[in-house]
Amino acid sequence: MRVQVSETMRMALGAVWAHRFRSGLTILGIVIGITTVVTVSSLLTGLRQGIVTFFEEFGPDNIFVSRVSGDPSSDGLPKERKRRPIRPEYAEMIERMSPSVEQSSVSLFIPSIFRGRPLTAKVPGFETDNVNVAGISLSGFDTQPRELKEGRLYTREEESRGDRVAVIGVNTAEALFPGQSAVGREFILDGAEFRAVGVFAPAKGSFFGENGLDRQVAMPLRTAQMRYPAIDRYFIVCKARPGQRDVALEEIAAALRKIRRSPPGMDDFNVSTPDSIIKRFDALTGMIVLVSIAISGLGLLVGGIGVMNIMLVSVTERTREIGVRKALGARRNDIVYQFLLEAVTLTGVGGLIGIVFSILVTLLVSVLVPALPSAVPAWAVVTGFCVSVAVGLFFGVWPAFQASRMDPVEALRYE
Repeated sequence: MRVQVSETMRMALGAVWAHRFRSGLTILGIVIGITTVVTVSSLLTGLRQGIVTFFEEFGPDNIFVSRVSGDPSSDGLPKERKRRPIRPEYAEMIERMSPSVEQSSVSLFIPSIFRGRPLTAKVPGFETDNVNVAGISLSGFDTQPRELKEGRLYTREEESRGDRVAVIGVNTAEALFPGQSAVGREFILDGAEFRAVGVFAPAKGSFFGENGLDRQVAMPLRTAQMRYPAIDRYFIVCKARPGQRDVALEEIAAALRKIRRSPPGMDDFNVSTPDSIIKRFDALTGMIVLVSIAISGLGLLVGGIGVMNIMLVSVTERTREIGVRKALGARRNDIVYQFLLEAVTLTGVGGLIGIVFSILVTLLVSVLVPALPSAVPAWAVVTGFCVSVAVGLFFGVWPAFQASRMDPVEALRYE
């Protein structure tokens, strides 16, 4: 007699449900492993989307020149701190020496801690030290266009005179002038009076949950040079001609080597593009994913061993049932299928619970930390479920074959 597949499935699911508490404890390792992988993947996917948007706003054809790698407003890696500073006149020299460069701009980043104290912006009744101060040449708004929420950019005359005017980020405007227009209003920045002539629109994208441009105070480059003559953290943005970014990248590097007289293979500057920065981020997050996979792999291994153990116990407990089924005509394949299906059901349910938990954790993070982007990638959900099912198949094979090899006569005699 051939046992129907539907009957085998019904018996397998019934056996799992009959011992649901034991089954729940068995799949705990599966739940933890899948939750870890899917949650980490979701958070990193959201971060990457924010970072890609962040650098797209900087311009896909742009090439960045700085003294150090990473944040140009920082001191960089220890080996980079002895490098000579980038000079603002390099921008004009690069344009002359690089035919593929259409335009360049210069920015001067002011450290957030200056002369042993944080830079603060304040008006009567309100104050914030959560600001990014930069002097930006007017051409910087051509190489890296920014939308304005209100007001205007400073003019070329204001820049040449070194006027104390500024365009401020939307978060800074809200901190200093809550519920009011900031345009035309005076504020004190690091002890000097400035006038806000415009407010930037909210920046797109984010870098690890925030966009520093929303906290920016952008003043004319000459104003920053006059206010902070000792600061030399210059940053140059070069906009390549359409379709010539790779050529421009090589030309800029060659021009800088000639300007700075750098020995071959010993560049004392950093040249990067949005793509290269995103690749570095992918390399970093790839390591994080590998670590999370290793951690979750331990959970899956423990869960798989637990499934094998509980299935062996189940085979022993149901010896007479196996004997009866064989006596009624069940084939070895039917027994193998039944117990494999039980193991797969256990781990599959564990995978589904882990996926649900990871989605809830991701949503909770989005609610608690709105600035931190998160998105559950479909590939992580599908992979998590498939891995959990594969664990059930792998660790369920031995108990299933043990059950299928039982002698029906001996099984019926089992007490």
